Amino acid sequence: MGRWSYMAVSPFSVLNVDGSMHTTVDGASVAGDAFDVLNDLLRHYSMTSTQSPAPFCGGAVGFYGYELGHLVEKLPEPRNGATDPAMVVGLYDVVMAFDHRDHKAWVMSSGFPETDPGRRAKRADTRAQWVIDQIDKASPQAPITTLSQWSADQDRHVIERSIEDAIEYIKAGDIFQANITQRYTATKPEEVIAWELFRRLRTIVSSPFGAYIAGASEFQVLSASPERFLHVTRCGKVETRPIKGTRPRHKDPTVDASLAMELKNSAKDQAENLMIVDLMRNDISRVCEPGSVTVPQRCAVETFTRVHHLVSVIAGQLRRDKTAVDLLRACFPGGSVTGAPKVRAMEVIHDLEPVARGPYCGAIGWIGFDGAMDTSIVIRNLTVDGDKVIAQAGGGIVADSDPELEYEEAMVKIRPLLSVLDPTALT
Repeated sequence: MGRWSYMAVSPFSVLNVDGSMHTTVDGASVAGDAFDVLNDLLRHYSMTSTQSPAPFCGGAVGFYGYELGHLVEKLPEPRNGATDPAMVVGLYDVVMAFDHRDHKAWVMSSGFPETDPGRRAKRADTRAQWVIDQIDKASPQAPITTLSQWSADQDRHVIERSIEDAIEYIKAGDIFQANITQRYTATKPEEVIAWELFRRLRTIVSSPFGAYIAGASEFQVLSASPERFLHVTRCGKVETRPIKGTRPRHKDPTVDASLAMELKNSAKDQAENLMIVDLMRNDISRVCEPGSVTVPQRCAVETFTRVHHLVSVIAGQLRRDKTAVDLLRACFPGGSVTGAPKVRAMEVIHDLEPVARGPYCGAIGWIGFDGAMDTSIVIRNLTVDGDKVIAQAGGGIVADSDPELEYEEAMVKIRPLLSVLDPTALT
């Protein structure tokens, strides 16, 4: 899953959704919700076939904030702190692809938005050479030396009380599971740029779905996500890989293996995972061929830099009359960061969390002009909004959850993020 990396710059068109769900394309207001608009844009520039050496050779790249769920379901208005933008997606005609397995790289250009064959071919050559020139001019950045202190939005006892409240909702029969999260904020040192924060994050937390998205001049999303949300091949094969269940890594190999085995055998974590498997099966079935949805992997332990996770895989075949954007809409936001049943769980989250989530628990990814797609769940992320840096983490709450242990699990996830600006967070 970590074979390919991509870089894309200088989009020829940008779709933006602000905090009030107002949609613009290149600064001009457009009718319809953002998913419909994105579908229309991709259809206009569709490529039915490609000889690309990489899975992604051009298309839409961006992030989809958690609050876009309001475009999919009837939900309470976002809480105070809703971020602007809520979604930013650029259409990119030039993409750099890096194959980490075969150690090769390409610069690929589609020539869009030109559609005349002659002009399109000329633009493709010009744009590809422009990107190569930019690479040649690039210079290394100085490492981060200035640090900052983090502040929790809520005290531990308040967060544990929210977890207790979620358990009460479960015992009352309202929900089976809810994903309850917490947030830390810090002031970004003036001389530190967001790209350098991301580079530092990558040295601390390696992941197959890391991403850096520059949504605006002062708004960036920095993710070290281990979780694939939705993947679609050019022939419509669908995969989602929800994560539920976590144990920390340990420097002692024997203890580390014991923690992984403990996770594998945990009835609580397996139940938590399988609830989301059922939810995701239902979500992708909305747009997949009847009878095509299967679960080829249930609750397997996958090991990452700092944690072990339980990961399941749900697969299907996209219907011919549906697109990758239709799949994204049908499943948004991901069940692993909401709970089950999804809509009621999101209502409970709204009641228990004091601020909007923003990009966190949304999605990041690419959608090709050829119809393929790969997206991640935005977890293990930092959001840079002006001079403010935001770190968030949480976990799934079920009936037999222990609030103290759930809090500690969330801290296992968030401490590496906090260490980007405060190395003592890991000690």
